[in-house]
Amino acid sequence: MTQVLRYAAFATSAGGGNPAGVVLDAGAMTDAEMQRVAADVDFAETAFVTGETADGAVAIRYFSPIAEVPFCGHATIATAVALAERGRADAAGAIRFATPVGPVDIAVSTDAGGVRAAFTSVAPRVSDLPGADLDGILTLVGLDQDALDDALPPRLADAGNPHPVIVLEDRDVFDGFTFDPDAVRALMDERGWPATITLAHRLARGRFAARNLFPVGRITEDPATGSAAAAFGAYLRDLGAVPVPGRIIIEQGAHVGRPGELTVDIPAEGGIVVSGYAVAME
Repeated sequence: MTQVLRYAAFATSAGGGNPAGVVLDAGAMTDAEMQRVAADVDFAETAFVTGETADGAVAIRYFSPIAEVPFCGHATIATAVALAERGRADAAGAIRFATPVGPVDIAVSTDAGGVRAAFTSVAPRVSDLPGADLDGILTLVGLDQDALDDALPPRLADAGNPHPVIVLEDRDVFDGFTFDPDAVRALMDERGWPATITLAHRLARGRFAARNLFPVGRITEDPATGSAAAAFGAYLRDLGAVPVPGRIIIEQGAHVGRPGELTVDIPAEGGIVVSGYAVAME
């Protein structure tokens, strides 16, 4: 029988952050079996450790309840912590994952807050968000372009998964928008976006709030999205909106009752580093 571990990532308590399923012994599982387990677990994603590569990296795949996804940040954090707790990191707390989008280096550490992991994304890409895509997203959330933060224009950012990024100027607008999950899912499928649509708001200096639309199964908004956090860090760097190297904090999940916090370190070039705690849920 497949053992599925359950961790909350980007939180210090089981009731916060983003739940992830973790299967550490998936080497003999078929694609169909992994998909079935992910659907049964019914979290945003479940990670499956499928073996070890010739150079000692941990081979890993990620499935949402409806499809395989190329990369999942919160399940990466959860899996790294689960492995480290079982003695499967090196003496320095380092682990390398071989993911479908390329190698991802992870550092696991322990402090007063618990066990935390940091992953370095693949080299990101940022491009213009086509006007039709922007209009489509704004229509779905009942807004128009007057709601945008003019200093942070919409883009498509990819640090493992492509994420449309839209920043809203007003906090009440950010907190109050609603959407039809089925309509969002239809747009995402039409555009081939495998992960989330990010809507963000600038808080105090160095802090942002994010809502990530991700209708899969019973989920409508993702509570804490590591791949989107990496993409958002790349987006800010591309715009020259933050000093680099630098750090931002993203608050996410309060809108769905699972508050969490993602730390994003933005180097002058290369992959973005996203870190946070993870705790077993049971």
